[in-house]
Parts: sequence; structure tokens; C-alpha cells
Amino acid sequence: MKLFTLDEANALLPTVRLIIEAISRAHRRVAARREAAQVAAAGAALGGGYMPGAEKYLAALLTIAERSGEIEALGVQIKDYERGLIDFPTLREGRVVLLCWQLGEGNSIEWWHDMEAGFAGRQPI
Repeated sequence: MKLFTLDEANALLPTVRLIIEAISRAHRRVAARREAAQVAAAGAALGGGYMPGAEKYLAALLTIAERSGEIEALGVQIKDYERGLIDFPTLREGRVVLLCWQLGEGNSIEWWHDMEAGFAGRQPI
């Protein structure tokens, strides 16, 4: 597990933000087509099945997978695709905690939480 200082995480944030924005957009496209995918799957089970917009659905899934891989390769953890919620592992008082950021929160990380606490346990830095 890569550990970040607050300065390192903030320096990486502009790059990560662009990737997370792409993931969030792709996630919305997938969600919008999810019902059509379920109907198509039911039709396929009955011997037919074509999903209108299947190419776009699959392209959005591929975008999520590829861009998620980019984020993970940087050592950043994705927690919620829709909200664009990410964590940067860091050391605080000798233990690993997570610096927490989500889309819409600005240009710097202002929150952290214990590994077990999750988003609900966020505290200001």
C-alpha cells in the first residue's frame, strides 16, 4: 500500500480529479442504460435479445475499468464511482488512516477518517 503525505496527495489531486470525473461520467452512462441491459438479458434468456445502445454501455464499462486501473496504479483507493469518492492512505499518529476527498470538494483535501470509520467518520484535517 502506498502512503501519501498530505502535500503529495494534494499535488496529485488535479490528475486524479480528471480521472475521477471520467469515471463518474461513465458510471452515469452505465446507470442510465442498466434497465435496458436487464431487459436485454431477460430477452436473451428467452432466446432473443438485442440491447439498444449496447456499444455505448460496454464502452462506459470499459472506461470505468480502465480509468479505475489508472487510479489504483497511483495508489489511490476508489470508494464510490457515482460520487467520485476517493481515499489516499496516509500515516497519522503512527497508524494508517485515509485522506478523503470527493468530486465537488475543491482543490485540496480537507478530510480524513480511520480505515474502519468510512465516510461517515470523516473529520477535518
